[in-house]
Amino acid sequence: MEFLLTLILVGAVVGLFLVPMMRRRRAVKDAEQGMIRSNDRHSYGFVPADRLDVRLPGPDPELVDALAEVRRTQDWRPAAQLLALTSGSGDWELRWQRVQSLAGAAAMELRQARAEGGPVDDSSAAGLEGVSFSKEARTADARWLRHWRSEQPQDPGGAQVYAQFLVWQALADPGSADHRIVLEEARNVAHEAAALSAEDPTPYITELFVARSLSYRKADFESLWHQVTRRSRDHMGAHLAALPYWSEKWHGSREEAYGFAQSAAGAAPAGSLLPALPLFAVYEHLPDANLVRSMYQSKTIEDAIEAAEFAVESVADDHPVRPHVLHLLVCFLVRAERYQEAMEALRIVDGYVGAVPWVNSENPTGEYAAYRALAVAGYESEGGNAPSTPPGH
Repeated sequence: MEFLLTLILVGAVVGLFLVPMMRRRRAVKDAEQGMIRSNDRHSYGFVPADRLDVRLPGPDPELVDALAEVRRTQDWRPAAQLLALTSGSGDWELRWQRVQSLAGAAAMELRQARAEGGPVDDSSAAGLEGVSFSKEARTADARWLRHWRSEQPQDPGGAQVYAQFLVWQALADPGSADHRIVLEEARNVAHEAAALSAEDPTPYITELFVARSLSYRKADFESLWHQVTRRSRDHMGAHLAALPYWSEKWHGSREEAYGFAQSAAGAAPAGSLLPALPLFAVYEHLPDANLVRSMYQSKTIEDAIEAAEFAVESVADDHPVRPHVLHLLVCFLVRAERYQEAMEALRIVDGYVGAVPWVNSENPTGEYAAYRALAVAGYESEGGNAPSTPPGH
């Protein structure tokens, strides 16, 4: 009798949780492989998967133009000029976002050049010094960042981009022998950048990544956090960089991460993105088996989604960190089967995938395209129609 009850219980668990989870996981995989044949690209004006930009979370035409010129010429000056125009207390969020994207673009260039041509003398495997490439290597090999640092060592923009570049290099290969050395070098360069621009919080935000990976003591992390908030108290990008430290995956707990997020959200001034921070705390603590629809319709997640939607509606459309929130909303809204809302977010950020959760995937463009296809399929199944004009960027 006990054996029969056990079988019934197991069957119930499988029926209620595992089967729906497996079906949704299969749907995501099918969408990645192009097996969902929706008309999302043609009818909705969405960008084809092979043209999605993994460097940026959302549209920034000035940055795109600068990156194109830098890549074409390997001249650092367009990037330096752009950052020189992106300074001051009103632009700290935009400056942080652009520094991250420039550093990420340099890391991608270097990785592609090594893959296609291979280094001849790679005496600095994680950085740029001492690296030369064979004649077969592509011209775009991020030499512009090395030249920027060597030709203008007192430029705070060059130091900030290089510090963040080193962080991206270290995080891309956490198992490498020189992982810690590269992070320590990133910290040193961040300190140089901080000395070159005393009021800019960007170098301290870069050090937040270092602090997490080098396991700063909580007192030391809080001291670093004070340096950030003293310069920009409500900086959303800084909060996104700090939150993982307090998660149970790193040096805190679920309660500490939620407490950090809720405290920031509760103290947020009007017109701030900080009310969206609890959604990121939820994301940090999702279980591995997280495709069950009912979980995404729970009160905790519904409240976090509502707060994030309120936040993106409360800030200017061109807020530089707004796309980060919209991308995470797409993920949660699709999983909660709130397809119309997901489509509204997609129409704003489509074309760009440089944000959580996609960048945490081995195939960011494929993961994003899969969720986009699921949103379209769900939207159409509920009777939604393609817009008469495609979304612009």
